[in-house]
Amino acid sequence: MFDHRKYRSFTPIRLADRTWPDKQITHAPDWCSVDLRDGNQALINPMSIEQKTRMFTLLVKLGFKEIEVGFPSASQPDFDFVRKLIEENLIPDDVCIQVLTQAREDLIKRSYDALKDAKQAIVHVYNSTSTVQREQVFGLDRDGIKAIAVQGARWVKDYAAQYPQTRWSFQYSPESFTGTEMDYAVEVCDAVINEWVDENARDIIINLPATVEMSTPNVFADQIEWFCRHLKQRERVRISLHTHNDRGCGVAAAELGIMAGADRIEGTLIGNGERTGNMDIVTMGMNLYSQGIDPELDFSNIKEIIDVVEYCTELAVAARHPWAGELVYTAFSGSHQDAIRKSINYHEVHNSPFWEVAYLPIDPRDIGREYEAVIRINSQSGKGGVALVLERDYGITLPKWMHGELSKVVQHATEISGEEISPAHIKALFKKQFTTVPASWLLQDYDLHTDDGRVSAKFVIGLSDTLRGTGSGAVDALCDALAQRYNTEIEIIQFDEHSLTQGTTAQAQASIALTINGIRFSAVAVATDISAAALQAVLTAFAQSNSNALKGAA
Repeated sequence: MFDHRKYRSFTPIRLADRTWPDKQITHAPDWCSVDLRDGNQALINPMSIEQKTRMFTLLVKLGFKEIEVGFPSASQPDFDFVRKLIEENLIPDDVCIQVLTQAREDLIKRSYDALKDAKQAIVHVYNSTSTVQREQVFGLDRDGIKAIAVQGARWVKDYAAQYPQTRWSFQYSPESFTGTEMDYAVEVCDAVINEWVDENARDIIINLPATVEMSTPNVFADQIEWFCRHLKQRERVRISLHTHNDRGCGVAAAELGIMAGADRIEGTLIGNGERTGNMDIVTMGMNLYSQGIDPELDFSNIKEIIDVVEYCTELAVAARHPWAGELVYTAFSGSHQDAIRKSINYHEVHNSPFWEVAYLPIDPRDIGREYEAVIRINSQSGKGGVALVLERDYGITLPKWMHGELSKVVQHATEISGEEISPAHIKALFKKQFTTVPASWLLQDYDLHTDDGRVSAKFVIGLSDTLRGTGSGAVDALCDALAQRYNTEIEIIQFDEHSLTQGTTAQAQASIALTINGIRFSAVAVATDISAAALQAVLTAFAQSNSNALKGAA
């Protein structure tokens, strides 16, 4: 059954002198949310009045000025919801609601009944114009379909005249526009516009739906540019786009359509809609935002948007959904984690005026995300990411040479569990492997004497055990003392120390790697002075070395 030969490629229009590829989007389009109509009709369980009200409230809060609130002539719940918005005065003065209706008189009349006493409203009328629908669904020729559109436009105008207290806008959609011959689409829309244009300069919207996405976005852009060039009264109307996502290119088609001359975009939050969904306004808006363009919609609290959308639609937002998904600002790859850590540090040190951070196209804080979600660790993660978690969440900064050693410990744990590991678990592993030491190996006191450049030292560890040694410094003297006591060879491989705080009560951190009889051990210690921290790090590493050392210290 999987036979591609039953399909044929879409035939594009000829537009050799297209100009849209050289255009650039410089400002946000007019937005119209259709969550409450197109999005709602695509749900397994349509929204209740309470859910619709919550969605409408969110849309207003986000900054939408045009909101399609339903299909009141087709559904009593939609009719009741429109009446609720009007009668309870829930529509701000700067927000215009929109309702959809087919080009039938009874449905148009019912739509105006629902809109009675609205301060302003858009009546959106449509009929299908595509070749397939004309031939296979309606059995009408071009003139017959155009007559339906023109008569619908007249009814829309005539019923509006009965409610002069409302400021009316008219919108027409040649449904299945992308499957309609372009010259015919222009012919029908010209005829509709002729019915609506008057001396009042009423707002007229021609909405061009990709009811089913049939081609690549560049072909859609050619259609939009061709249409805009040939529409007789282009300057009198706003061109709106309503793209769907059957090919996964709804956002791209809308963006190229704006470049091709459109003024307005219809879509839904997070792209909910029939089949693969409508154009995702959050994605397109954030695309603009990431290019330094004000989307004129407020997406600063993405979690609230997701919560409301999931509650009202009863659909989960995918973890990898563009901009909004739970995992969008995470990095499991070790190289990504290391690059993020370095890039964020560079950004902060240089006080960069523009956000240019590796693997993070925007600052997650802009949309209410926290940096806790930026780096997450599993068996695929690298040393940079593990170290960043400790630094970010607990203020533990490790020298670069320790990143790999910590990473091995964490990776071993994740390979055993097969799961992601939490920051708290990473910290626990770090403490267990590198800082935890038996009480018998805690440094209690030390005394240093220098003679001819050599340091003689006494160290008190545990309850009362005393070690004595000599060396070029305190650490070297301690290693000498341990080597004598336990008959071992000790060599320091790595050593790093730095102050954690300032002042008379400042703390210092020392990190050390040493070999004991050829075996490497590493430790970290914090104390009230650099020397004490370094000495304790040596003792902690030595305590890990072997059971004989532990027995000797007991």
